[in-house]
Amino acid sequence: MDHSIYQNPLCGRYASREMQHIFSEETKFRTWRKLWIALAESEKELGLPITEAQLQSLRDFSLDINYEVAAAREKEVRHDVMSHVYAYGQQCPDAAGILHLGATSCFVGDNTDIIQMKMGLMQVRRLLLNAILALSRFAARYKNQPTLAYTHFQAAQPTTVGKRATLWLNDLLMDLAQLDFQLSQLKLRGCKGTTGTCASFLELFEGDHEKVKELEKKVAAKMGFSACYPVAGQTYSRKVDFYMLSVLSSIAQSAHKFSNDIRLLSHLKEVDEPFESKQIGSSAMAYKRNPMRSERIASLARYVIVDAQNPAITASTQWFERTLDDSANRRISTPEAFLAVDGILSLYINIVEGMKVYPKMIEKHLNDELPFMATEAILMHCTKKGGNRQELHEAIRRHSVAAAEQVKLYGRENDLMARILADPIFGLSQEDLAGLMQFGNFTGRAAEQTEEFLRDFVEPVLAENKDALGVSVEITV
Repeated sequence: MDHSIYQNPLCGRYASREMQHIFSEETKFRTWRKLWIALAESEKELGLPITEAQLQSLRDFSLDINYEVAAAREKEVRHDVMSHVYAYGQQCPDAAGILHLGATSCFVGDNTDIIQMKMGLMQVRRLLLNAILALSRFAARYKNQPTLAYTHFQAAQPTTVGKRATLWLNDLLMDLAQLDFQLSQLKLRGCKGTTGTCASFLELFEGDHEKVKELEKKVAAKMGFSACYPVAGQTYSRKVDFYMLSVLSSIAQSAHKFSNDIRLLSHLKEVDEPFESKQIGSSAMAYKRNPMRSERIASLARYVIVDAQNPAITASTQWFERTLDDSANRRISTPEAFLAVDGILSLYINIVEGMKVYPKMIEKHLNDELPFMATEAILMHCTKKGGNRQELHEAIRRHSVAAAEQVKLYGRENDLMARILADPIFGLSQEDLAGLMQFGNFTGRAAEQTEEFLRDFVEPVLAENKDALGVSVEITV
């Protein structure tokens, strides 16, 4: 590594080798050559005077890219596609005359972008499914563990740890549905010429419209696509990029929400994310165990969410059939969004698989708030026994305010239950109160909801995608 120049930390610190390879120059330029071969093969099949020897020459050098020749040529002509046409032609001089025949730069540029985004989405999909698997196991394990639920980050009616995990899971299932929809809609730009009219190909095939249409179908099939976009200008609609990054933004939003919850739970000492034996939490405070992986998710997710504005602006500001102000932006914004989400989901999986839960601390927090939680059950119990609901409600309100004052002003124990037990309006015995104060009385259908959600919604998805499960993630730093 050259330490004297800027290196993108998405590559050095966060994204996997797999995702880096998808958006590498090797993948890009090998795909260009694959597209040129598919075009030439299809043109030959439709009757253009292209020989098998020319095609074989192109195939022989499809993976052996002479980067130095292309780079030197680009310095002269300031055009990346024509530089690679030239470089490829230098290796295959007998095929140079039929290389890129009838095509414009976007034939390789835009079609390759689509192909790389499809590959990127498939990699994201694998990671997303494995995050769903890890969370489903976590939810099943802790489906019966009561815990405080929070609204406004104020203690509310209890839930279970597993039920809370289903909220994270449900977000990821929604993301998966959006990802699959966008994959199902993704098409190649195809072979449409300089302004999308197919004029150059129509001329090559001497006005035969059917052959021009068949050419596009053949190229699409050779590149693994069932169809091309029906119309395009010089480029495919840049809204496609927005749809791709919208999916990535959605995943980033879900992961950010998850990471917020883990950071808050870490502060409450109810969970810890993975922490290696020699890991340092703070340079000054050696005792600290900061939730740095969750913080990194939040940081990368914020970047992706903001990055998704790039294709929105690009799509809205294109002129007529195309302008080139999209090019530099797309070279940065699209790959970096995929690289960041790759890192986010790897962290997500790592955290869930290694997260520690502390039931005793959870119970302590429950016990601190349980007297307040129990008041609704007490109100219902005493009303059923013939008490006046309004009078009982007022008594509970008055005692709750007094008990809260003791806790907040003086740091004393919550004595709400003692106050209620001593008030004859409730008519409760110690045994009555003990029965009403069980944790399980306050979690409703949380455990059952978790079981039903996993059985009816998560397990079918995992079963359908079992071949994608079992990825191993590596956290570099």
